[in-house]
Amino acid sequence: MTEIKSLTIEELRGGLAALNEKPFRAKQIFRWLHQPVTSFTEMTDLSKPLRAALDRQYLLTVPQIERKQVSAVDGTIKYLWRLHDNECVESVLMHYRHGNTACVSTQVGCRMGCAFCASGVFGLKRSLSAGEILDQVLFMQKDAGVPVSNIVLMGTGEPLDNYENVLKFIRLVSCPEGICIGQRHISLSTSGLADKIEELAREHLQLTLSISLHAPDDGSRSKMMPVNRRFPIAQLMRACEYYFDMTGRRVSYEYAMARGVSDRPWQAERLVQLLRGRPGHVNLIPLNPVKESPLQPSTVESVRRFQQILERGGITATVRRRLGPDIDAACGQLRRRRLEEGESL
Repeated sequence: MTEIKSLTIEELRGGLAALNEKPFRAKQIFRWLHQPVTSFTEMTDLSKPLRAALDRQYLLTVPQIERKQVSAVDGTIKYLWRLHDNECVESVLMHYRHGNTACVSTQVGCRMGCAFCASGVFGLKRSLSAGEILDQVLFMQKDAGVPVSNIVLMGTGEPLDNYENVLKFIRLVSCPEGICIGQRHISLSTSGLADKIEELAREHLQLTLSISLHAPDDGSRSKMMPVNRRFPIAQLMRACEYYFDMTGRRVSYEYAMARGVSDRPWQAERLVQLLRGRPGHVNLIPLNPVKESPLQPSTVESVRRFQQILERGGITATVRRRLGPDIDAACGQLRRRRLEEGESL
């Protein structure tokens, strides 16, 4: 059965034509889906026969809140959603002065195997459909009662490993007939699939591309991120240059600060050499401990020293502020705890 929320307005028109319905109904249905409704019976300006036909022909996905954590410190909300096949994914709603940001997952689990991340501890189960990614945004808005103004594709999974569905999600969520979040308000984070970065560049979208760099040299990065053995840093940097040339959008670099592994002064100097002259920004990330990983967070002094070396070298660098420190912070932590408890997913 086709997932209706993964369809564009044009695709809806095609399905409605097969039902001998007028094309204008497609926009009506699309708007209802993005409110979002939880059943076709809620689409009250459609005839009962049409609603019944939609129910027979399409699957309307409605994720259920399996768990919800609200930070008493800053109001950050973390959700664990149960999907229609009983798999679970996480997403986070973060509150800033400039608006509300939704961090969404693109896969159930992950196969990238990064040493510092809880998302891939149990491997990849499956990729999410465009509609299932969209659902996280829609139902966070519905539950929290606040509008989402920004989206970061930085939850569980590698977005470019689910390329077609992620691309479709971006077009659905930025559609004027839906919730219409502009592409300049969407960030996509990748572990560094250089071939897919180049493919994405040719789409000429206005996204912010964020690279999970985490080390400035192949030796260190390959230990932390197996993907580096396939796409080493030189190839990754060429792909980033190509992305900037094709889109005019500067690239952001995420850098996890792991004690004695990625936070040494010589690595800061190497990072300066790597990024000098490239339009971009470095986001230093205090590491969230993961019990399966030997990596530990850098000290506050090490992070400060690293940032100072970058700035002296002409590289713009900020330290990411930790939100929701009193709830399961790292991607995959809530789902992992759920799995460890032995409950059926």
